[in-house]
Amino acid sequence: MPVTDDQQRETLTWDLFGAACRALSRAIVADGYAPDVVVAIARGGLLPAGAIAYGLGVKHCGAINVEFYTGIGTVLDEPVVLTPALDVASLAGCRVLLVDDVADSGRTLDLAVGLIAGHADEVRSATIYTKPTTIIQPDYSWRDTGRWIDFPWSFRGTVAEEDAALPGSA
Repeated sequence: MPVTDDQQRETLTWDLFGAACRALSRAIVADGYAPDVVVAIARGGLLPAGAIAYGLGVKHCGAINVEFYTGIGTVLDEPVVLTPALDVASLAGCRVLLVDDVADSGRTLDLAVGLIAGHADEVRSATIYTKPTTIIQPDYSWRDTGRWIDFPWSFRGTVAEEDAALPGSA
């Protein structure tokens, strides 16, 4: 469903993003989990995964490309894994931390956990946000919200969309 301007929103600033990733890193360490590899769910999980990998001191990183959202409030029938594919065979014997920005419906996270779990020794997941609609609870989450989330890296849309909205653009 499209988000209206008067709808309550959760706004993640760059400063809050840094605090969230640091808090997630601390929670993971406090839990005693020491991943060998951090895997991002691209695209939303790329920035949090990198920040958390730094926080944990993990240098081995990867990404799994999954498309589910095709626009604001529009989704495919099912999440789809895109190329390039993650080399899941390289995860054998590893403890993996899978990172995404939000567990909304949870279907993307559920798909990715399932794909990795068949190859890694252990997989745990972390998200900045968890929504009440998710079908899978991440192992680590910074904040729960039912609101629409404006992420600092995506809320403006693409540069072309932003430029097209400027006064005087054709």
